[in-house]
Amino acid sequence: MPVEITWWGHATCTVEDSDVRVLTDPLFARRLAHLRRRRGAVPPPEAWQADVALVSHLHADHLHVPSLARLAPGTRLLVPRGAPRAVPGLRRLRHLLVSEVSPGDETVVGDVLVRAVPARHDGRRLPVGRHRSPALGYVIEGRARTYFAGDTGLFEEMAEEVGPVDAALLPVGGWGPNLGEGHLDAGRAAEALRRLAPGSAVPVHYGTYWPIGMDAVRPHEFHAPGEEFVRLAAKRAPGVAVHRLGHGESVRLKAAR
Repeated sequence: MPVEITWWGHATCTVEDSDVRVLTDPLFARRLAHLRRRRGAVPPPEAWQADVALVSHLHADHLHVPSLARLAPGTRLLVPRGAPRAVPGLRRLRHLLVSEVSPGDETVVGDVLVRAVPARHDGRRLPVGRHRSPALGYVIEGRARTYFAGDTGLFEEMAEEVGPVDAALLPVGGWGPNLGEGHLDAGRAAEALRRLAPGSAVPVHYGTYWPIGMDAVRPHEFHAPGEEFVRLAAKRAPGVAVHRLGHGESVRLKAAR
C-alpha cells in the first residue's frame, strides 16, 4: 500500500500510512486575525477526518482551536507539553483525546508510531506569552517514515535528531514579506533536504495566507518559495524527488518497507 500525502495549504497536511490518517497543524479558516487565505479553498470536511492530529507549536496559525474543534469525537491530538496551560481553549475540547508530548516521546496509533522530535522555533503562544512549550516536529513511522517539520530553523543536529526518513514535509516560506528567526526559507529548506536525504519531499507553509492590505508588498514572497525550493533542491539534493503540490492535491509515494 503506498503512502499518500495531501497538502491542504499552509502547514496542514494529511499523511495516510498503514490505514492510519495523520493530520498536521489543522487550519480550516478563511481568515485568521490579520491574515486572509489568498489561494486554495478552505479544506473540506474530508480534511477534518483523522485518527490522530499533530500540533507542532502554539502559534495561532498552527494551534487553531476552532479548527481543532471540528475534529470528530475520539480523535487523538498530540500537542507540545504545556500547551493546555498556555492555551486554555484546548481544555474545552473534551471530545478529543489530548496528549502532551516532548521531544523523544512516542505514540502508537494503529500500525503507526509517531515520534516527537525537536524544532528550533519560538514555542510561546504570543511573543509576550509567559508560558513556553517546546516547538516540535514529528516523524510518522508506518510503512514509510515521514518527517513533518512544523516550523523550524536550520540546526546542526537536525539529521541526527530526526533520523533516517523516506519523505519530508518542509516549510519553505511564511505568511508575510519577512521571515523571522526560527524559519526555513527556500534556500535553508534545500540545505535541510541535503542533510536529511529523504527519497521524497513536499514543500509546505507558503502560498496560502497573506496579511490583509499587503497584496502589493513583495508579492513574490507569497508566490515564489515553492518554485524556488524545487530549483534549489535540484542543485543541493539532486537525488530527492520533490513534489510541489497545489492546494488539495495529493501524491502517492512507494512505501519503503
